[in-house]
Amino acid sequence: QAQLVESGGGLVQSGGSLRLSCVASGRSFRSSAMGWFRQAPGKEREFVATVTWNGGNVYYADSVKGRFTISRDNAKNTVYLQMNSLKPEDTAVYYCAASRETRWPLTDNRHYGDWGQGTQVTVSS
Repeated sequence: QAQLVESGGGLVQSGGSLRLSCVASGRSFRSSAMGWFRQAPGKEREFVATVTWNGGNVYYADSVKGRFTISRDNAKNTVYLQMNSLKPEDTAVYYCAASRETRWPLTDNRHYGDWGQGTQVTVSS
């Protein structure tokens, strides 16, 4: 089981940028694919981005392609989400998650066993 803690959320205006961080402790970070999901009030949790255990492959939801970048630094047990050109519709709680599944890409939240507490991102118009 991995312990995941997100940080970096906040309030920004449309067109602004934020970088989210997720620090992992415990077991199996280096063997896990990592993902970012988000959930807005009244909506289901949706996939944002995922990266393989070695950082060699990334995959994004269509809604964030070209604007968001996922990366990881295994030496620091950290995964990042760089968020550029933010829009009001990006407003949500963002969650970091870890998966031991081998299928690719991991876009379904049921494939992730460990989750962080979430960090709030609010984008004003």
